[in-house]
This record gives sequence, C-alpha cells and structure tokens, in this order.
Amino acid sequence: MTERNLQLRAIGFMVATLLVALLGAWLLFGRERSPIQTDLLAMLPTTERNPLADVAAQRLAHANGDRVILLVGHADDEQAKAAARELGQMLAKDKVFASVTAELPPFDLQQLVTPYLAHRFSLLTDADRQSLAQPGYDPKQALAQRINEPFVTSVGTRLQDDPFGWLQHWMEQQPWSRSPLLPEDNLLTVHRDDGSYVWVTATLNGSSYDDAIQHRALDVLDQAEHAVEHDHPGTRVLRTGALFYAAFARSDAERDVHRVGLISTLGIAVLLLLVFRSPGPLLLAFLSTAIGILTATAVSVLVFGQIYLLTLVFGAALLGEAVDYSIQYLTARANAGDAWEPRQGLHQVRPALLLALGTSLLGYALLGLVPFPALRQMACFAMVGMAAACLSVFFLLPALLQRTARPLSNISVRTALVLQNIVARFTAGWRGVGLAALALLLAVPGWVQMHHDDDVHLLISPPPALVAQEKQIRDITGLGNSTQFYLVQGEDQEQVLQREEALEQRLQAMTDAGQLQGWVGVAGMVPSLQRQRANQALLAPLFAQPDRMRQWLHNAGFRDADIDRYVQAWPGTPLSLQDWLKTPLAVPFRYLWMGDAAAHGAASLVLPQGDAASALLKQAAANLPGVTLVDKAAGVSDLFGRYRRYASVWLLAAVLLIVPVFGWRYGWRSVPRVLAPPVLGIGFTLAMLGYLHHPLTLFHWMALMLVLGVGANYAVFLREGEPHVTHRPGAMYASVLLSAITALLSFGLLAWSSMPALQDFGLTLLLGIGFTAVLVPASTAPRASST
Repeated sequence: MTERNLQLRAIGFMVATLLVALLGAWLLFGRERSPIQTDLLAMLPTTERNPLADVAAQRLAHANGDRVILLVGHADDEQAKAAARELGQMLAKDKVFASVTAELPPFDLQQLVTPYLAHRFSLLTDADRQSLAQPGYDPKQALAQRINEPFVTSVGTRLQDDPFGWLQHWMEQQPWSRSPLLPEDNLLTVHRDDGSYVWVTATLNGSSYDDAIQHRALDVLDQAEHAVEHDHPGTRVLRTGALFYAAFARSDAERDVHRVGLISTLGIAVLLLLVFRSPGPLLLAFLSTAIGILTATAVSVLVFGQIYLLTLVFGAALLGEAVDYSIQYLTARANAGDAWEPRQGLHQVRPALLLALGTSLLGYALLGLVPFPALRQMACFAMVGMAAACLSVFFLLPALLQRTARPLSNISVRTALVLQNIVARFTAGWRGVGLAALALLLAVPGWVQMHHDDDVHLLISPPPALVAQEKQIRDITGLGNSTQFYLVQGEDQEQVLQREEALEQRLQAMTDAGQLQGWVGVAGMVPSLQRQRANQALLAPLFAQPDRMRQWLHNAGFRDADIDRYVQAWPGTPLSLQDWLKTPLAVPFRYLWMGDAAAHGAASLVLPQGDAASALLKQAAANLPGVTLVDKAAGVSDLFGRYRRYASVWLLAAVLLIVPVFGWRYGWRSVPRVLAPPVLGIGFTLAMLGYLHHPLTLFHWMALMLVLGVGANYAVFLREGEPHVTHRPGAMYASVLLSAITALLSFGLLAWSSMPALQDFGLTLLLGIGFTAVLVPASTAPRASST
C-alpha cells in the first residue's frame, strides 16, 4: 500500500465521519423533540405473554403522565385556599400548561346525581341486593330509616327522588364519594389535624419527557411556589407527577455523564502524556475514541429512534475501552523507534486488534440478546462504537503517524516489567498451581455468601424527598397505587362487565378484611346489563302494586306530586356503558375502558387501592376467566431473575466460543493459559462481591461478560505484541496496563453513578478488570525473568 493510498483512505474515512457527525447533530438537535428518553418505563422489557397487558400497562402509566399534582397546605383553612387560588392563577398564565385546575366552576352537587335518576332502579349496592332478597324485607322500615338519616354533606340524592335510599347508597360507593377531597368554596379540600390541603392539578402542553417542556414547567412551578410561600407564610406545597421523576433522572444522568466523562478524560489524558511523553498521541487517541462514540450515538438514535439515559452514561464510560485500539497502534509506533513504518505497524497490530474486537463484539452481542430495550441499545452502542474506533486505527492513524515517536517512558516500562516478572514467577510451574489452588480456596467462602436480588426498583434510585411527597399526597388524598392492576377481557362489553363484577366480589371481601383500601373499576360505576336486570327484578315486587307503593309514601309524608313522579319513573332504563362514557363524570375514568385497544372483544382495567401484597391480589384473580393481574414491577423482576439465571450459561457459552479461536491462533495447549486471566478474574470478582455482601443482579452478570471480553483482549494484546518488543522487555505489558487503567478510569467510575444498575455494572468491571490486568502476564509462555 503506497503513501498516497494511505492518504486517500484517510480522507475517505474523514468524509464518512463528517457525514456521520452531521447526521448525529441533526438527530440530536435538529428535530423538535429531543431523542433523549427519560421515561424509565420505556427502558423496561415486555413481560406479559398477553400483548394487551403491556398495552394496558403503557396506557395506565401515561394516563396521568403529563399531569402535575400539587397539594397546597396551611394550618389556616382560609390561607390554604387563598394560596391554592393564587398558585392556580400563576400557573394558568404560562402556555407550558395546557390546563390548570384549582378553583372549580360553580356547580351544584346535585349535578352528579341527575344523570343517574333515569336509571335509579337498576343501580343497587350489594348490601341492598342482599336485603331485598331476604323474605322478611320490610320496605316501610327502609323508608323510615331513610327519612330519619342525618343530613348528607357529600353527594346526596333528594329524598323525593330516592325515598328508600337505594340510589344514595349506590352513589356513596362511587369513587368521587369515597375520596376525602370535598368541594368547599369551589376548591377540592382535605382537612387534617395539621391543617387544610387544597388540590391543584396542571396538565402539560406536551410530554413530561420532553426536555424543553421539563425545563420550562419546572421554572414556572418553582417561581409560582416561591411567590405563594412568600405571600402566604407557612404555606407548603407538595408535588408529584412523572415530570419531576423524569427531570430528576435526566439531571442525574447528565451529572453522571459530565462526571464520568470529565474525570476519565482528564485521567486518560494525564496517563497518555506520562507514558507517550507527547501531546500528539493523546490527541490522536481521543480523536479515534470520539469517532467511535459519535458514530455509536448516531447509529443508536437512528436504529432505536431515541437514546436512553443508561446508554448516555454508559457511552461516557465507553471511552476507556474504545481507546485501547489506538493505544496499541501508538505503542507499536513508540516501540519501533527509528524503524517505524506506518504500514508495517498496521500489519503488526492488525491480528491483535481484530481478535480483540471479535471478543468484545461477542460479549456485547450476548448482552444484546437480553429482551431489555436499554441493554440492547447499550450493546448496539458499544458494538458500533468499538468497531468505528477500531476502523479509525486501520484507515486514519497510519496516514497521520508517518514520523517516528519517542519510546514509552522508562518508569512505566520498568514498573510493568517488575510486575510482569513477579506474576510470571509466582504463576510458573507447581508454584503457580499451588497459588491458584490457594486463591480458589480463599474464594470459596465468598462464593458461598453470594446472593441475588432481582427487584426492578434497583434499576433506579428516585430522590427520597420526592418519594416522601408522593407518599404524603397518597395518604392525604387516598390516591391508589397504579403499578398493579387487573386486566379483564371478554368477547364483548357485557361479558367484561360481568367478569369485573365477579372480581369485585372478591376485592370487596379483601376490603372488608382490611387487606385492601378499595378499588376502581368500570363495573362499579356501570353495572352489567345482567346485574341491572337482576336489580330491577328484586324491586319489581315492590312496584307490582302501584297503589300500595303510593300508600307507603303517602303515610311517610310525601306530597302527592312527588309520589306520582317517583311511581311513574318505574322501571326506568338501564345505564348504558357507551352513554356513560360520553358523560363528564366519566372523563377521569375513561382510560379504564380498553374496548378500543383490544384486537378481539373488549377489555377493561381494575385498579386495586392500597399496598396489598402481590400474592393476595393474585389470589383474588385465581380461577376467574378473563381476569389477569398485571404487576409490571414484579413481571420485570421475574424476567431479570430468569435471565440472571441464564447468564451463567451464556458466560460459559462465550468462553466455549472463544476457545476454538484461541486454539486456532495459539495452539490448543496454550488455550488454558490465555484464558486463565479473564476466567480467574471473573471467579475472584464473584468472590469479592460475596465478601462485600453485594446482591448480584442481571447487571453484574452482564458486566462479567465484558470482563471476559476485555480480559481476553489484554491476553491477546500481550501475546501478540511481545514478539515485537523483545529489545525492550516490559513495554508491551506497559501498554496493556495503560489500557486497563483507562478502562478502570471510565467503567470503574460507574461504581459511583447515581443509577443503581450502573453502579452494579461499574463495581463488577472495576473488580474484574483489575484482577484480570494483574493476572494477564500468566497468559504468555514462561520465560526467563529479567529486571
């Protein structure tokens, strides 16, 4: 290959890199919405065998995803209401909110009752159904009890419209009646021992996961809250909503990216300057790595349409591994001295780089097999980034490194040589076998202490203050937990409602036993037609003789006009689900009806209220046709556990796949020696995690895949490079240690990430790469030691 060809290849590569950079810039900044995905639910895998269950989980998660919930509290009732009004007015002035609800329009509570009057004889509570079914039911006693009931302060029916109280009893079981939020002075208010709390909600004019919306909304909220707290001293504002969690996740990820990127960049820069004693190799190494990360970002956004927070932080850490390829070429140049020739140097390092790239791609490819969107994207990012960085060495660096370079610093080479000789001395012959047996013996107690934790909540670490506020809001308002729900399916809406009613019978028993706070479901607000007909059948004997009914009401003191209206209203009409869905009352609950989302038949959601154990909720759905408990968190945790158990098999499979490659390259007798450092590094890492009582997760095992790949790389670099540096012992191991330290400076920093999943990743790589780098001299054939 001529020098002109080298230049043409470099120019072509740089043009391609420029095009990729322009594509990446447009994908990241040239569109209306940022591709950075802060929705943690989007990172989770599909867990349900029923596709509709995952659709329902997404629908439920986003039903209120763009809504901000605020509770304005104050010890003084009037101050709390005034502060809530002021807060609502200030938020409504900014267009970042599509709507703000603080002060309700004036309305009569009777407006909640009127839509049900035409259907009053079809709506009965279970208690009234049981009473009416008793042979000794006395309608006159029920009438007298209704007349003597105390005044209803909440949603109540008028006595003349509901003389027996059947509709009143049914209304009292509706979600709006059970809520502690009561309308006072046109504000939804809750009174507690520590004061009054007023409900304020705001719907964003966009997505909670849009960074522009996040910044603007948070600024407006902060300013409004400070103003309210200033104008009304003693006011406290509680907040919850996807907006706050998404913003926190984004800020944490950005902080991790900056911290990992900055520290690793500075650390790697200092190391390269110390070892190569020139800024040129430093700039070229970073250029190669930047090309890899830039290409990986563009391809990831292009393939997936978005980029996850985990991938961003992981990408910042990838710097330490992607730089390995350029380090090996730069080391070959430094060791060649005056005999340096770029094409010969490329020919020298090509086998090692291709073998190293192959083992790395294998590790990341196995990572990509996990049906977890975030892990697949991380695998894609890494594979593209590593390949691009390696190609930059082949196509770009030879044209830029024509001149000779200064040799590696004597201190680094001598230090590496001393360490290499020590390891070689203690791993040779029977002494090495004995030390290996002793090390494995010491590792056994650590292995015995290993344990696992697959809880998906370990994936993230939300701020304690925000979690505490959400819990306080739930305690005050009675908002339920929406992470668990029942999916009820049927051939048509009637069958769905009937199956919901069967489920709700069991949920009511749990509620009566104190195991559940309650539930929200469509059938509780719109009974099935079968149930409504049965209700009418229970009331039919009472209305069979109109004159008798008139006499009962007349004796109770009702006016004749009211009696006539009530008797003539019988039997009324059944309440239709489709008609109910069109009413204003149904607006907050429409997302519970999945009829339009089901490919065949119909479906609905039932939300249990409270923190009941998953086992109890499963028991409630046992043997009920068409009823499935969907617990997204538990489902993902189970999936994590299942794939964690598979991970050891994958790790063994990866080792077996590497064996024939190393056997072909180095001979079958050398395979155990070459594989010993990464395999022992994995074993010692597991032992240390056991000693640290660190519960193993899927992310630990995925990191061990990378330890295998990176450790195999170091063995390859050392074994391939040593024949070319016989004139300077220790130089090749110095470059391997340089690669290891750069990896530790990047991947190791993940151990201090704010994301628990990345902490697991980082800690495992920190231990694994450290052990492997120290043991890698054992991968070469024994030789006479020198100093």
